[in-house]
Amino acid sequence: MHEPDPAIRVAPSHLPPPGAVGEAGRQQTLQILMTEHWSLLSARNLVYTEAMSRTAIFVASLTGSVVALALVAQATDFGAGFTAFALVLLPVVFFLGVVTILRLGQVNLEDATWVQGMNRIRNAYLQMEPDLEPYFVTSRYDDDEGLLLSSLAVPVTPHLQGFIAIPGVVAVLDSVVAGATAAVAVLAVGTTTGVTVVVGIGVFALTLAGFVRLAAWTVGEMRGHIIVRFPTPAEHSRRH
Repeated sequence: MHEPDPAIRVAPSHLPPPGAVGEAGRQQTLQILMTEHWSLLSARNLVYTEAMSRTAIFVASLTGSVVALALVAQATDFGAGFTAFALVLLPVVFFLGVVTILRLGQVNLEDATWVQGMNRIRNAYLQMEPDLEPYFVTSRYDDDEGLLLSSLAVPVTPHLQGFIAIPGVVAVLDSVVAGATAAVAVLAVGTTTGVTVVVGIGVFALTLAGFVRLAAWTVGEMRGHIIVRFPTPAEHSRRH
């Protein structure tokens, strides 16, 4: 996430004011809110598990490919057989990395939606019982700052968060695969080692830049679909 976009839509709260319903209705409302809260928490656990599983599949495939390439290289003495095997195997691993990054982007959107819903429910809790506010460590607001406080415990995104997070790690590894594939391809046509290294580094940099651009576009699309009902008041903001 980046700094909040002033174009983000803000919708008014539809929660009735405290005291608008009787005690029976209040208990029913609380039960409904708690049920929804647990549903969102379960949904968040599911997407987190899927993100870990998809990442593990990619890393396992990459590890297995490296081992296979090492065995083939030893058997063929880095000959034509090794080149052919590498040019078949590495693009498959690269494709797996790309779809993993795309799915992780979808998972992040889903996770942000569930966190936003939980923040709204927390806001409802505090509207019913304002005296409990000192005991909540997560946010009651559903804008950018509120989502970050509830998910990362910070009001702004750390500068290197894009590479610290799982999608960034996968993007770097997949860019290395792209660079290695290009290097093997140009080496097969008889180029020098220097040219091979330059081509490999260049493809790595271009691929990583493409992933960064994709991440920025994904975040922009995500923020374009967010409807903020409870923005963080200026007096409660922790941003400096």
